[in-house]
Amino acid sequence: MRNAIVRMPEYRSGRESRQVLRTAIRQLERAEIYLAAVASMELGDAPAETAVEDLRGDVKHLISYLSDRRARLEL
Repeated sequence: MRNAIVRMPEYRSGRESRQVLRTAIRQLERAEIYLAAVASMELGDAPAETAVEDLRGDVKHLISYLSDRRARLEL
């Protein structure tokens, strides 16, 4: 099955959407842990440390956004 194209469903039920968002949030929480580990390594490279902190902030904001979106689906 070379060159297979994966297609996302065009429609998800509310329950399916909540599950997808929950899974995405969990994955981002794992990424947050890895980024915290990298930040604690004190790389000694200011641009790299800045980039890691920027990524950590972006991940936190994305988790917050997805959590809010998931909460709205539960209403």
